[in-house]
Amino acid sequence: MNPTSLSALAALSGSAVGGLTSFFSSWLGQSAQLRTQLFLNDKGRRQELYREFVDEASKDYIDSITTNTPDLTRLVALYALISRMRSASSPKVIEEAEKVAQLIVRSYPEPNMTFADLRSMINANAIDPLRHFSESCREELETLK
Repeated sequence: MNPTSLSALAALSGSAVGGLTSFFSSWLGQSAQLRTQLFLNDKGRRQELYREFVDEASKDYIDSITTNTPDLTRLVALYALISRMRSASSPKVIEEAEKVAQLIVRSYPEPNMTFADLRSMINANAIDPLRHFSESCREELETLK
């Protein structure tokens, strides 16, 4: 092999190796960036879903302990949120959400509470039906790290 061909072949090989290295480096970087973005989107979607559930359940709970007539539209909306959670959340989160919904449904036929009743429940730390749900959500979101 003559020296001119050898140096041309070495230059072409070096260019190919450099190009492939650059390509794979870019590809790996983009892949890691995409995975991170998908993870953050999933986590954000869950946080938003949990926030919606807490908002809806807290309104429904107050309604259930102060009136005897359930607002079926709101109850269906609450169960719809639980159904949305089923596709993304852990069984523990779903279980706690269902417990909250069952508490709300069971509270409607109970006698209405007065403000004095609510105050005594607050003093006894018994008015937080969403505590276990919130703790389960936090645990789940921490495991996603």
